[in-house]
Formats: sequence, C-alpha cells, structure tokens
Amino acid sequence: MTIQINPGLGTGSTTASGQTPPPARPQTLGQQDFLTLLTAQLRNQDPLKPLENTEFLGQMAQFSTVAGIDRINDTLASQGGGGARDMRISMAATMLGHSVLVPGAVARPDASGAIRGAVELDGPVEALNITWLDAESGQVLNSQQMGPRSGGLVGFEWTAIPADIVAARRPVLVSIDAIQGGQMRNLDPQVYARVLSARASAGGEDVTLDIEDFGQLSTLEIQSFR
Repeated sequence: MTIQINPGLGTGSTTASGQTPPPARPQTLGQQDFLTLLTAQLRNQDPLKPLENTEFLGQMAQFSTVAGIDRINDTLASQGGGGARDMRISMAATMLGHSVLVPGAVARPDASGAIRGAVELDGPVEALNITWLDAESGQVLNSQQMGPRSGGLVGFEWTAIPADIVAARRPVLVSIDAIQGGQMRNLDPQVYARVLSARASAGGEDVTLDIEDFGQLSTLEIQSFR
C-alpha cells in the first residue's frame, strides 16, 4: 500500500540562492513509513488525551485493508491478459463436442439422434409450423404443427428421425412458418450445431469457435449451448 504526499522540488531545480537542492523525497509512503509515523504518534500523544484503543485499531485495520487490496491488484496485474486468456480458452474447451445455437436452417442429428433448434417470435401467433426437408433433394421428411404461441423464443425438436439419416448424419433443412394476424409469415430458424474446435485470439480478448456447417463464430455471438 502507498500513501500519497505532496511532492517537493523536482530533481534539477534550483533555490533562490542558486544552489541545487537535495533530491526530492519519495512521494509515497510504504508500510514501514506508516508504522514509523504511527509509533511517533503514540510517543508524542497528549498524556491527558491519549489515543483511544478504537482509534488505534481503526488505523491499523484501515492500513491492513488497503494493503490487502494492493496485494490483490498486484496479483491481477502480474497475471495480465494471460489469466483472462487462459480462462476463455478453458471455457471454450468445455464446448468441444457440444452444440451451440446459431442462426441458420441447416442441421444434423446430434449424439442422441435428434435435431433441435429455436425460433424467435416477435409476438403471439395463431399457429406455428415446422417442416423438415432433405437438404440435398428438398424432399419433405417430416412436419410438426405446434399450435398457437404467445411469443418469445420457442424451442422445437425432431427425435423420430429415420435411422439412415442419423447414421450418416445427413443435413436436414428446417423451414418455419407461422400465422400471425391472419397472415402467413416465413420465420428464420436457429439450430444447434456441433462445435469442432476453438481458437483464442492473439491478445486473448476473444475465442473463435469452428461450428459444423457454419464456419467460425465468436463466443460473443453464442447465446446458448447444450
């Protein structure tokens, strides 16, 4: 911990007599200086009004608290960006093999043999329909009527996927439409896609994930993973 005091004359300045003054005294007081001042305060206190125990303990507690804060700051400073970078890499590593929710319509069966995703509704809808198509041929594979929804983020999933699609992890196209205010609307789906790898930036400010079928995305763009 340091205690700031008013600076004296700087090195190289001169007095009115033209003589160079001695080097300026340090502008900070360390722990030894504090203890010296506290000892002098106790030695020279008014015998009729001695320093109360609570005041003495209060000064010591205050000094200890600030000193502890200084030690914490020194520790954080010594870690620098490296500690934050390592933390981000560790967090990204936990995502490997998992799936993250990304904007897109192409999905593949996950480890459990299901395809999952979500759609953001800007308000209530009278009906919400999900259609699953073969991504290569456009053939309809399945459809799901989810009925009326109040709005917000709505999740969906297809679990009874044909075994050949699951075994080959063939890509499936997700199409979503809704009836809102009596009008049919096409909506943009979000799907869960597998994380293949993670890479930290040179400065450690961010980690980039390599997402299957979607390429590289920043972890700052990821809102959900499973």
